[in-house]
Amino acid sequence: MSTPRRVSLGFEGGQTLALRASDKAIAQLEKTLSNGGWHDLESDDGTVRVNLDKLVYISAETGEPRVGFG
Repeated sequence: MSTPRRVSLGFEGGQTLALRASDKAIAQLEKTLSNGGWHDLESDDGTVRVNLDKLVYISAETGEPRVGFG
C-alpha cells in the first residue's frame, strides 16, 4: 500500500481544499477531470465529493523525500 500524498484542490472563487489521498485516488481524479460533474475522492479522512466543473487546479506533492532547508 502506498503512502498517502498531500493534495490541494483549487476551486473557482479562490477556495482550496487540502487533503491526503493515495496515488490510486489521485490518478482516478485526474482521469475523470475531462468528464466534469461530481466525483467521489477517497481521502484519509473519508470520501470527499468534488464538483469537477468548478475545479481550477490540482497540486500534489511528488512523494520525493526532502531533508534540510533546500
